[in-house]
Amino acid sequence: MNRAGELINNLSGEAAYKSFKPTPLPPNPKLDINSDMERKLVDANRDLARLDTAARFIPNAGLFVSMYVRKEALISSQIEDTQCTLDDVLDPGMDINANLDVADVVNYVKACSHAIDRLNELPLCNRLLREIHEQLLSGVRGQEKNPGEFRKSQNWIGAANCTLNDARYIPPNVDDMIRAMDELEQYMNEDDDYDPLIRIALIHYQFETIHPFLDGNGRVGRLMILLYLMVHGCISKPIIYISYFLKKNQIEYYDRISEVRKSGNYEQWVSFFLEAVSTAARDSLNTIEKLNDLHEQNIEKLPKTTRTKDNVRKLFDYIEQYPIIDIKRTAKELGVSYNTISAAIKKLEQINILKEKTNAARNRVYIYDEYLQILRKDT
Repeated sequence: MNRAGELINNLSGEAAYKSFKPTPLPPNPKLDINSDMERKLVDANRDLARLDTAARFIPNAGLFVSMYVRKEALISSQIEDTQCTLDDVLDPGMDINANLDVADVVNYVKACSHAIDRLNELPLCNRLLREIHEQLLSGVRGQEKNPGEFRKSQNWIGAANCTLNDARYIPPNVDDMIRAMDELEQYMNEDDDYDPLIRIALIHYQFETIHPFLDGNGRVGRLMILLYLMVHGCISKPIIYISYFLKKNQIEYYDRISEVRKSGNYEQWVSFFLEAVSTAARDSLNTIEKLNDLHEQNIEKLPKTTRTKDNVRKLFDYIEQYPIIDIKRTAKELGVSYNTISAAIKKLEQINILKEKTNAARNRVYIYDEYLQILRKDT
């Protein structure tokens, strides 16, 4: 046993196995916050504050929010081996052609939107986590694994198709899991021991260790980070893709969480997490600045008569939310005729804002490529 928890014997004979029973948060003895961790904490809070200021004061920041959510959804799903790209997720024919990988990402976007709406009515609690899980697994792979419910059987983590005996990690048994989630819910809604960034590092570790669902734990756990940062006023909009850093350092991400369970060393995990927040915040800020610069440059390209309310400007505003479009759907979404949108697209092609992606006679697809090039980074 160490301060993070202990191994518990389950069953007997050939069926016997050991599961991990986590100690409730906060760690005891308290975290040793040395000068290096203190510096990382100051940096992470400063970088988040800069990002949030940019999001609050850039006039068109609202246009970017849906793109940020989709990018976070994509990268978080890629950590779980989902194979798709940002272009796949933004494909205007996605409703008809969506494969299961794309559907996983779309469900993550829906789960994020649902959770942010629900935070107006609920705290960050087990009920909300179950609702998020239900949205994530609805109609996709894993839908047979009790969407919206904590598990009622033992799960384990290991190589594909491995058995319980070969598992790399066995989370708490069902009784210990239920107790641990109740304790975690209580801890999530207290706020008097550490800075919110340290607390969410601990909460994320604890949730991944408890692994309360049969599937989708990683995606729910990473979405919790975003929601917690919003609840505690660290950011006002979902404009940070923390999964960017975690995917880039995926092996270290898993190793550091495992190390807490092995040795009780929370400090090395918290330090890594603060670095993740800082890097992700700086990256998000850089993206916002690039997208804003591109917005201003292209507004200048628009004919002066079209910079306010006409259909070309309407279309330009639209492609900042949906940078891959077809004529039929766009006309329907904007409430204008097919020919009107076709003419507006031609104007944006002439000034090198849109370009055709398909090179087809019918059902042509157009892409706002400069915009997508900025967003494709790390996906």
